[in-house]
Amino acid sequence: MATDNAERESAILYEPDERPPLRLELSLGVQKALIIVPSIVLTPAIVIRAAGGPEDFLGWAVFAAVVISGLTTVLQSCRIGQIGAGYPLSMGTSGAFIAICVAALSDGSPAMLATLVIVSSLFQFVFSSRLYLFRTVLTPTVTGTVVMLIAVTVMPIFFDLINDVPAGTDPVVTALISAVTLLAVVLVALKAKGALRIWALMIGIATGSVLAGYFGLYDVERVAEAAWIGLPPLAWPGVDLSFNATFWELLPPFVFVTIVGAIETIGDAVAIQRVSWRRPRAIDFRAVQGALAADGIGNLLSGLAGTVPNTTYSTSVSVIELTGVAARAQGVVLGVIVMVLAFSPKALALLLAIPNPVAGAYGVALLSVLFVLGMKLVVQDGADYRKSLIVGIAFWLGVGFEGDMIFPELTADFAGGLLRNGMTSGGLVAIVLTVFDELTKPRRRSIELDLTLASLSRIKEFLAGFTLRNGWDEAMADRLTAAAEETLLTLLNQDDEDGTDVQQKRLFLSAQKDNEGAKLEFLTTTSNENLQTQIALLSEQTDLARVERDVSLRLLNHVADSVHHQQYHDTDVITVRLRHQRVAKPKLWFRARRIGQDASTGTRRKNASP
Repeated sequence: MATDNAERESAILYEPDERPPLRLELSLGVQKALIIVPSIVLTPAIVIRAAGGPEDFLGWAVFAAVVISGLTTVLQSCRIGQIGAGYPLSMGTSGAFIAICVAALSDGSPAMLATLVIVSSLFQFVFSSRLYLFRTVLTPTVTGTVVMLIAVTVMPIFFDLINDVPAGTDPVVTALISAVTLLAVVLVALKAKGALRIWALMIGIATGSVLAGYFGLYDVERVAEAAWIGLPPLAWPGVDLSFNATFWELLPPFVFVTIVGAIETIGDAVAIQRVSWRRPRAIDFRAVQGALAADGIGNLLSGLAGTVPNTTYSTSVSVIELTGVAARAQGVVLGVIVMVLAFSPKALALLLAIPNPVAGAYGVALLSVLFVLGMKLVVQDGADYRKSLIVGIAFWLGVGFEGDMIFPELTADFAGGLLRNGMTSGGLVAIVLTVFDELTKPRRRSIELDLTLASLSRIKEFLAGFTLRNGWDEAMADRLTAAAEETLLTLLNQDDEDGTDVQQKRLFLSAQKDNEGAKLEFLTTTSNENLQTQIALLSEQTDLARVERDVSLRLLNHVADSVHHQQYHDTDVITVRLRHQRVAKPKLWFRARRIGQDASTGTRRKNASP
């Protein structure tokens, strides 16, 4: 069952609402800062070095990226209004943007990069506010394919960095530094246990840098000259409002990768909820929307400051699993520590002095993990032959377009060379094929009603017609009606407890035949409690005032094969699936009969005997 019935105790020491001792907060904050700050610094450094940008702009971009990452980490943890996840999600620069940011700097200017980041961030706010509308298009199949193509697109940049060394450097030395860096990362990641695994990337960078220093390739002078406290030279690039052909050519891949970054944020926001509580809870998609909104704020600020965009870091989830500390206060402390480090030029210089072969090897390890993450996203969605076909075609077409191996004379001029970007072309293919597959499924039937008990008779008529059209037996019709009835009554009982005026609410019910049976989807305005969580806690309920509602939940759990409840800021989406079983008609005592309800008038006789 997808209702998360498992009862398990977790190793969580401090839940999000709890406050650990200050000494523990500071200790964990310093450790997590040492893990994420190198990644925050290296991403803009790689982008600007690969594009041949000036040193003044590099210093400014790194400073701005670190400050914004710390600020948005605090915002994610605090959850101000509808902005922020309310969990200790750490933020940092996004490696997914490396390729297109390099293109923006090489083909345009720092000011154009700033404008592209600002415009593309606006799409993330739209994505956050209407997240439920995209649930059938941006599937794990699509997002996993795009994540794999990100690795394919960006990897050549890191290969170039490995070979980018001062003139006269022995190639054997370059190869040795890169190999040792990569080997250190791999050995620690494969063989280390516990918290040491989180430090794999940092250990690899430190090992490679020490070896590079031995051969004179680490910029010690830069570190020595940097002040302990200070600000970089002001090198704000401004914004480019010319909106020339280069801007329109680069905008689609920027928007596409912004959506990919949003999908990564969704995954992190879901994962951190799963590991932050002692008792399992259903996913609160309002927290996911908040994480997306905070990510959008971070990207908007990054554009205004003229640096690369940011995203959530998955290491947040790993650290909670290892330490058992999920307190949002700890996330606030981490964000403050990161911002403080931004004002230490010497601390940033230690990272900026890392030679290109080390940074390139670091990127190879990072993108290798990213590629496998894309594969996992695809597999977790269930790789049947349809999804496998979509992934295979989209991925290899993306590779072909990226390498100018598919009709290069046509794609070079088509839509400003839009298809020459593997992420964009492969992602578009995956979306088109997914939409086609969705549109060719059996037709979805829907009905709009008031969220009242009086609508029950119309729901029964609607489902009776749906059952007849699909040629199902009376037993299936009874199960569909019972599931719909119990879902409706549970929603009404929730509104009674919340004191909500249900007359102001509308219910959108859709029914669709799938491979194994039927899928009912209830879309309405938000309730305060999640049905999945309530079903999981049925055995622990002791409040007699809630017994009546619990009977509905128990019947829904018995009749349906799965119940998924997605809560958004202004919308609830409850998906109930039932498999068609060719069995004798079951004996179901409907809720209306049990508590003496009059479905035609919408009245309830609470004192009626069962």
